Amino acid sequence: MSPVLVPLLTFVLSLLLWTSDTSAFCGFYVGKADTQLFNKASEVAITRHDNKTVITMANDFKGDVKEFAMVVPVPTVLEKDQIHIGDPAVLKHLADYSAPRLVEYFDENPCVRYELMERRSLDMAKNMAPASASARERDTALGVTVEAQYTIGEYDILILSAKESHGLETWLAEDGYKIPHGASTVLHSYLKQDMKFFVAKVNLTEQSKLGFTHLRPIQIAFESPKFMLPIRLGTINADGAQELFIYTLTKQGRVETTNYRTVRLPEAQEVPLYVKDKFGDFYRDLFTQQVKREHERGVFLEYAWDMTWCDPCAANPLSAEELKNLGIFWQERPNGKQRGGTMPQAQNVFLTRLHVRYDAAHFPEDLMFQETSDRNNFQARYILRHAWTGTDECPAATAYRQQLRERYEHEAQTLANLTGWNIGAIRNAMNLASSPEGTVRKWYQQLWAN
Repeated sequence: MSPVLVPLLTFVLSLLLWTSDTSAFCGFYVGKADTQLFNKASEVAITRHDNKTVITMANDFKGDVKEFAMVVPVPTVLEKDQIHIGDPAVLKHLADYSAPRLVEYFDENPCVRYELMERRSLDMAKNMAPASASARERDTALGVTVEAQYTIGEYDILILSAKESHGLETWLAEDGYKIPHGASTVLHSYLKQDMKFFVAKVNLTEQSKLGFTHLRPIQIAFESPKFMLPIRLGTINADGAQELFIYTLTKQGRVETTNYRTVRLPEAQEVPLYVKDKFGDFYRDLFTQQVKREHERGVFLEYAWDMTWCDPCAANPLSAEELKNLGIFWQERPNGKQRGGTMPQAQNVFLTRLHVRYDAAHFPEDLMFQETSDRNNFQARYILRHAWTGTDECPAATAYRQQLRERYEHEAQTLANLTGWNIGAIRNAMNLASSPEGTVRKWYQQLWAN
């Protein structure tokens, strides 16, 4: 059976007294939304500084590895030592560290909190602080040149150049790659940019020797003024939209797309407590809603953070050795201890996590990026807030209890807006509809008693 071309990247509110900490980070981490929530999801890590780029590509290919092949446009002919087989565990750690997360807060006794706030207010006021001959002849006739070929790990790798797209398409087809209809146009656009083609197949003999049953990530390192990720080949024979998670590791700050809108996902939203048991469903539907609102053309920011720490942590920050594995080449050897532990601390590494659902109709161009100087931290974080259930009596406690019903209704409406879930079903799940108090009276209905 001929290898199937795996395209790149298939290839892969409440009262202020009790909400003053909501906009801050922290809280108790209780769950994360990992990449396995999404079908046809590929992951790519891009390390970049001063035009030097390292790309780590992981595929979610399912099927007989004899049918696997990858074709990736690259800006230059890669030498053997510019290609490496990565560690999937490092990429998984990166994904876990940056995943959207669910956190819990617990309301304090409003009477104690009220007194504490009063004291703090007073204090603040006071202080104010090689090929055969026949094969070569065929290649020449088709205008295709095998610039380099290597066996690295379990992969056989070719670097191809071509004079025109039809010849390249024919060459790939004759060598057993199933090229989807329409590939010639896309290949031609890359050839106009003088790009080469990185082609990888699985070497079954080497895979058997190594003992791996899964396909490990492939890493490539090169220099180019272009900060981009080619995705269009991934849309040619794709069965529907694909999910792509992009982790960029840079020195200066947050990364954004320049030819598509980069959108921050809603964050720090309070949602009903029962979401804790269905956070995966919640986040999957939230993301789908956001994709629809951007008319299926948005690139979504899920995480942006200085990698020396996290708050709250969905996973520990990556070690210096793990970051080196992903291509961080500018990091000095750390001496001190990492915050909250003893692992070496990352230096000058800023992580941006982007998530895009793409197809040919809505993403006709490759993704172009730019690094910004923005080092503000951001995370897709959603909050469960547990009510105080004590019996103390004070004016603040009375006001707190009166506000709880309004808070619950606000959480219900937030959940419906974020996910598109039915508001009635949400109220039922929260036991709001079973109580006459479940319907919050509008502000003007509370002015006069009938």
